[in-house]
Amino acid sequence: MNAPTPPTPTHTPPPAERRAIRSFVKRTGRTTSGQTKAMTELGPQFLLPYQNVALDLVAAYADLTKATGQNDTQTHPVILEIGFGMGEATAHIAALMPDTHFLCCEVHDPGVGALLKRIGEQDLCNIRICAHDAVEVIDHMLPLQSLDGVHIFFPDPWHKARHNKRRLIQVPLIAKLAARLKPGGYIHCATDWQAYAEQILEVLSAEPLLKNTASQTHPELLGYAPKPHYRPLTKFENRGLKLGHGVWDLVFERV
Repeated sequence: MNAPTPPTPTHTPPPAERRAIRSFVKRTGRTTSGQTKAMTELGPQFLLPYQNVALDLVAAYADLTKATGQNDTQTHPVILEIGFGMGEATAHIAALMPDTHFLCCEVHDPGVGALLKRIGEQDLCNIRICAHDAVEVIDHMLPLQSLDGVHIFFPDPWHKARHNKRRLIQVPLIAKLAARLKPGGYIHCATDWQAYAEQILEVLSAEPLLKNTASQTHPELLGYAPKPHYRPLTKFENRGLKLGHGVWDLVFERV
């Protein structure tokens, strides 16, 4: 009797990689003629293309070095801002801190155009914009311990419970940001949605590389921080405050 033929081995392909849940939906929106003009005229100087290799943060601001006659730009702090909206607060802070370099991520074209327009109107030269998903920018363009600070102001709260998983500020992202902060660098978040503020506080507090700057200085605020002087009150925020809405700032420092 012939031996039974062994079964032909079958190859089971590995499961497809899960698609990352994005914290934003890219809306087209309307770009004004002024924003379009700013993108055409100022984009080549102030827009940084996304790349899969580490960004040279000195070269990114080389024209600023040339204009000011400064030779050692490595001494300049670098702040990452994630989701700057229409750029009102970004331009205000950049004007207030001219010796700090700002790397700003935003995916919406009208916001990019609006910030470029403000850059031109206010003669700012310490801002660079990467119009790309900030998570991918962090993963591929930012070296470890390369940042002096991170600003995340009023991220989309995704207030429906079934959408909470889309919130930007989650444990994995904060771990990446903390690793890219220099010792003594900080993460500053602000939100006007209380449930999101509570989540942000929990997530930041769970990161072992971070400490809450308000714990000892302002224990009465229960982990939240007074609004830092550099963050302006936007028109949207002022309107909310007049309606009785709260705003929560959180500032954590890299140990």
